[in-house]
Amino acid sequence: MEDEESAAVLKAVGRQIKMWREAAGLSQAEFGIRIGYSEEMVSSVERGRRAAKPEFLDKADEATGAGGKISAMKEDVEKARYPKKVRDLKKLEDEAAELGAYASHHIHGLLQTPDYARELYVMRRPAYTGEEIDRHVTARVARKAAFERKPSPLLTFVQEEVTLRRPLGGRMVLRQQLEHLLEISKLRHVEIQVMPNDREDHAGMAGSLQLLKLRDGKTLGHSEGQLHSRLISDPKEVQVLEMRYGMIRAQALTPRESLAFIEKVMGEET
Repeated sequence: MEDEESAAVLKAVGRQIKMWREAAGLSQAEFGIRIGYSEEMVSSVERGRRAAKPEFLDKADEATGAGGKISAMKEDVEKARYPKKVRDLKKLEDEAAELGAYASHHIHGLLQTPDYARELYVMRRPAYTGEEIDRHVTARVARKAAFERKPSPLLTFVQEEVTLRRPLGGRMVLRQQLEHLLEISKLRHVEIQVMPNDREDHAGMAGSLQLLKLRDGKTLGHSEGQLHSRLISDPKEVQVLEMRYGMIRAQALTPRESLAFIEKVMGEET
């Protein structure tokens, strides 16, 4: 695991599973047969080296007669599977009263469908394993809770036109993604804008950015690079990002014009 917090959670869960298994008088091999997993997988979970999937925990609960105590750990295990940088970002997004994001290369993470997100992780190099891809997709989908939180935060996005046209994962994946943008734009606390390719003035040429205005009044910035993501807290740097994002929104199509533009792109894709 990438951090001590996740490792501690998985080890604690593994110890609990081992205690229940031994109390039921089962060896790791016998336990694996009962729940449909290999002895090696059981051993890895009990040692905290691998995160158990929800079905593993449910079957373990049933096989040991734990009465729901093992199944109850699913939420903790799922959070521990998320990469640390995603957990940290999600905490901030959960505290945000307002979030603004400009995405230049692909659809912003909070707006992605699971299929679109999966295709992005599949094409990463060096290649992720299947388990790593599942882990990242699950973490990205979990961030969508920002749309359902009450009271609702103001969520604004500016997407480059190219992100609406680049068929990452194929035409069907793209079409479903565009349909999702139209659907989510119906939420009253969400505004999606498009930056057309024909703009001669563009304040976002330095790349994607994200701003988070927290409920306590503090504003933070976040940027993604090739190998690293960075949280920006210096007030002077945040002020620069706020200025740039304001200009980007002013230069882009209005939300109403943007929805019509997305519909137009969808029509061209059929």
